[in-house]
This record gives sequence, structure tokens and C-alpha cells, in this order.
Amino acid sequence: MVKLVFDPTQMPLAGLAGEAPVVPERLTAAALRARFAQTLEWQPEVSEEVLMLRGQRLRCAAVLVPLVMRPEGLTVLFTRRTDHLSSHAGQISFPGGRTEELDSSPIETALRETEEEIGLHRRHVEIIGVLPDHTTISAYRVTPVVALVAPPFALLPDPNEVAEVFEVPLAFLMDGLNHQRRTLDLPTSGRRSFYAMPYEQYFIWGATAAMLRNLFHYLRA
Repeated sequence: MVKLVFDPTQMPLAGLAGEAPVVPERLTAAALRARFAQTLEWQPEVSEEVLMLRGQRLRCAAVLVPLVMRPEGLTVLFTRRTDHLSSHAGQISFPGGRTEELDSSPIETALRETEEEIGLHRRHVEIIGVLPDHTTISAYRVTPVVALVAPPFALLPDPNEVAEVFEVPLAFLMDGLNHQRRTLDLPTSGRRSFYAMPYEQYFIWGATAAMLRNLFHYLRA
């Protein structure tokens, strides 16, 4: 498992992805329900970790991609992990985690982990679809489960895992001009490239940004 020993905000900026934004009419709850009910051809981005970890046994996990239905438009709910965790400390993440034996599906994993991490009850959650699995450098195969979340809801973050819960407008994240490419030279794996989507004081990057990139491509198809 890789433990971060660098400041990701200092990674050199290699450029912007730069694609046109997803048009606003595709970023409503009704449009998202309709999109996930369709089968359209599209091309997901494959992470570098897929090649790096080829042949290794991957552990299964799932995250919830919570799209909160606010009056001013959909937002994406994120967590900031606590700084004392041994893995991915301080990083911006979706709620979720490792699959357990009793989980019947990735959807169940995502719902259970979300309840445990931030106290979001599943009665507020409407599952609308899943995105392609994402392989992480820590050897997890993560299934992103996309859901609409209906306010009002109460949250009770686990203080051992979650330092903060916050929301970012979906429209901001679905604009290629807000998708940065950053590079970093690592002693164990050479030069690596990452996506980053900085928003106000939050630096969204790595696996979380990569999964958002696939949601972006999916909605543009």
C-alpha cells in the first residue's frame, strides 16, 4: 500500500483536459435518471494502475457518488478523510469502502459504508446506476455507485474517519476546463499523471477525480 509523503497541491500542472462542459439540461435529476436507463456507446478512461497492477489480486470496494438535489441544482457530496488515517489521510473521497462477506452487491457495500461513515440513511438515497470499476494504486477494484440524494437529511460523520463533509456543484465538476492534469515523479513507479479538480479550498484529485472523469464522459455520450 502506498502512503502519501508529498503535497498533491504542489504537483506540476501539465495542462487542462479542456473538453466542453456537459450542457445544463443533462445535469438535472430527471435527465440523469433517463441517461442511466439508456445504453449508449462511450469510452471510459482507464487508470494507469490497471497496467501497473496487472496480474495482482485486487480487493473489492464500492463508493457512493451522492448527487444531492438542491433547489439551485445538483451538487456532489464528498468527505475529507481525517489526517491520522494510515491510508489516504486528508484526501477528498466519496463515502464508501471495502466489500464485506455479507454484502450482496457493490450497491449494498456503498449504502452500508455511507451509513457507517457519514450517517446518511438509505431512505434518502435513490440508486440510478453504476460506472465502470476503477483500479486504485492500493490494489482495490472500486465500483462507483451513482445516486440521487433527497434533502432534508441529517448526517453523523464518524470522527475516526471523516474530518469534514461538503458539497460541490455538479456543473463545476462536469466542465473539462476545471479538469487539470498534474504530474509527479515517484521513486517507486516513475512519472505518474493525475487528474485534479480544485474547488475553493478543496483539492479533489486521484481516484476520486478519475471516477468523476468517467461520469463526465458518460454524461457527454
